[in-house]
Amino acid sequence: MQIDVTGKHIEITSAIHSYVVKKLQRLERHFDHVTHGHVILEMENGLSHVSATVHTNGAQLFATAHHDDMYTAADHLAHKLDRQILKHKEKLTDHSRERRIRPKD
Repeated sequence: MQIDVTGKHIEITSAIHSYVVKKLQRLERHFDHVTHGHVILEMENGLSHVSATVHTNGAQLFATAHHDDMYTAADHLAHKLDRQILKHKEKLTDHSRERRIRPKD
C-alpha cells in the first residue's frame, strides 16, 4: 500500500512520518485490497488533527481524529480506519448461503 503523508502548518519529522505509515500499514492485515492512503497532519490552536482517506477496491474510507498529542491522534485514527475496514470487508462477504432454505431432516 502506498501512503502519502502531508502536513498543514506543521513540519513532518521522519519520526512522525514513519509512525503514521507503520500504523496505517497494519490495515492490510485485515483486508489485502487496500491500494492507497493519504494522511493529513495539522496543528491548530495547540490541538493535533489527523485525517486520512484510504482507497480500497470498491470503497473510499475517511476518518479524522483530534488530540493534544500527534501520536495519540494517529493511534485513534488507525483504530477508526481499522473498524471501517472490517465493516467494509463484512459487507463484501457472500451471505447468500445463510439465506438458503435448509432441507428438513
